[in-house]
Amino acid sequence: MCGIVAFYNPEINDKQAAIGKMMAAMKHRGPDSDGFYTNDKIALGFRRLSIIDLRGGSQPIYNEDKTKAIIFNGEIYNFQPLREELLAAGHTFTTKSDTEVLLHGFEEWGMAGLLKRIRGMFAFIIWDDKTQTMYGARDFFGIKPLYYSNENGHLIMGSEIKSFLALPGFKRRLNIEAVKPYLMNQYNDLHETFFKGIYRFPAGHWFEYKDGVMKTHQYWDAEYKANTLSFEETVNKINEDLHESVKLHHIADVPVGAFLSEGVDSSYITSILNPDDVFSISFDDATYDEASKAKALADIKGWNFFSDKVKADEAMHDFPEMQYHMDEPDANPSIIPLWYLCKMARKHVTVALSGEGADELFAGYVNYGMHTHNSIIKAFTSQCKKLPKKTKVKLARRIKKMPNFPGKVHLYTNLAEPSEFYVGQSVIYDMDYPTIFSSEDANSILKPSYRNKLTVNGIYQSDFKKVKNLDNVRQMQYIDLHHFMLNDIEQKADKISMAHSLELRVPYLDKKVAERANSIPTDYLVNKHDTKYALRKASEKVLPDEWAKRPKLGFPTPIKEWLQEPRFYKQVRELFSEDFVQDIFEQDKILDLLDENYKGDGSHRRQIWTIYTFLVWYKLFFVDYEGTVAKYQRVQPEVADLIKQGKLV
Repeated sequence: MCGIVAFYNPEINDKQAAIGKMMAAMKHRGPDSDGFYTNDKIALGFRRLSIIDLRGGSQPIYNEDKTKAIIFNGEIYNFQPLREELLAAGHTFTTKSDTEVLLHGFEEWGMAGLLKRIRGMFAFIIWDDKTQTMYGARDFFGIKPLYYSNENGHLIMGSEIKSFLALPGFKRRLNIEAVKPYLMNQYNDLHETFFKGIYRFPAGHWFEYKDGVMKTHQYWDAEYKANTLSFEETVNKINEDLHESVKLHHIADVPVGAFLSEGVDSSYITSILNPDDVFSISFDDATYDEASKAKALADIKGWNFFSDKVKADEAMHDFPEMQYHMDEPDANPSIIPLWYLCKMARKHVTVALSGEGADELFAGYVNYGMHTHNSIIKAFTSQCKKLPKKTKVKLARRIKKMPNFPGKVHLYTNLAEPSEFYVGQSVIYDMDYPTIFSSEDANSILKPSYRNKLTVNGIYQSDFKKVKNLDNVRQMQYIDLHHFMLNDIEQKADKISMAHSLELRVPYLDKKVAERANSIPTDYLVNKHDTKYALRKASEKVLPDEWAKRPKLGFPTPIKEWLQEPRFYKQVRELFSEDFVQDIFEQDKILDLLDENYKGDGSHRRQIWTIYTFLVWYKLFFVDYEGTVAKYQRVQPEVADLIKQGKLV
């Protein structure tokens, strides 16, 4: 796990100094060492967090005749058998790292052939000096970030946007089109980032760049075709595949632990891993406590259990630093507990396994059609689903117009076409308030130049067309895989863990596990019993029933209570009242919204938190950027202490 950065720009004379500044901006991603390569056209930079081949894995790594160089962020979990295959083909290795397997694999099989063979999380860049071509790829799901800017024949690529901003001469420009979609979704779901001219390189793609021209190629995407296995066979296969994935994700030359919540996802993979150390987090508000149930499982299994409590004052003080590391504003409240979970875990391990991806792959969200536990409503809905498609759609549209009644949301979302209503996982679907901000409400609080016609559902339409012939659950899974998981869940998992120089591994997001999940009949996943049903039954092989049946909770965070605390209300109001805010928002309206939330029942908390997060982020990057860099461009104190003690790895 590392940080990578590269640029193609023959006009930059002192490339070593330029790439050095870019590398320094992400030293938290790799406090162990750094390395670079430059020539008259390009520069490659690398920051290393040592995980595999601690002594010999420094980058860039070169091929035998030094005509190709690679920088790589991530892990290739099946690199060992591929290494043996490449040795047999005559390649010479100078390290025992997975990075060198990628480079020789590229030489032997080409980019397309290499990507068919590997399993892992990755973003890597290869420079071929013979052909004067740069190549690169991002993993199947987008676990590892990769950004690019390609303007005027000059290419910049890297793991974090902040390294782009450190390049001498690079201009920070706000992408005003991203503000409204963010308000509706809690994260930016556009291809272009919040910084004008900087884009996310798409997951499951690779590129070749020569003479100022970039060509991209898709090599993987989720495909859904139900197999003919019985339910019992399916459960056994899930368990077998996850055991194999966890075994591969355990490969490391450093200590490996696991994040443990009270839910089934993390409990399942942690039970398979059976680590020495597990980590959990809770809040000083007793209402939000996952740690006690996590400790109960740890006691049963005999794991060393480490936990901590998030203090409200500490969280509100540290929140700007969290948003600095996110690069773009992200109002998902779970960033806060994740920050302190990573901080605690890093004192004990270098690698931790986590449960991201299970809900998207195995259909764990209630939005996939489990909006009631009433057996009569579920039975009636099940019969309605057997109607012809056109009849179902007409019935759904009639139901939508009806006054609220018990089971209305369940009926509607099971019968309607997802392309007509689905707005993702940023909130639980509700007939009256389907998004954090509706399109109209977002426009109403923004200044005219920030308003547009975008809607959350509208952004999804191009992806809905790709899966229009699939059943409703599969359509929604595909959307979440390519939006919520890609641009929110995975972003915070990578950025927050790497802020603490911690490698986070996600065994559910393995190519083989995903292909298994995508072949399971939908009725095995979501049915009258539960969401994520097949996975829950598989987990019973290693978990007590109580854990296998736990409902989906996410990472609950007490922002409702915080925003109604006088001291935090004052803190937020002071930010809402600053002069720069009126350039973007209708200031009186957002202040009224804040006051109403404070004096009322707190029902506007998600809207307030989303605005607050954006303003915190905007102030960091556009009001006082120099102060931000001076304060937050650092290795975290707990990691610095490990370095001093010689215990980093």
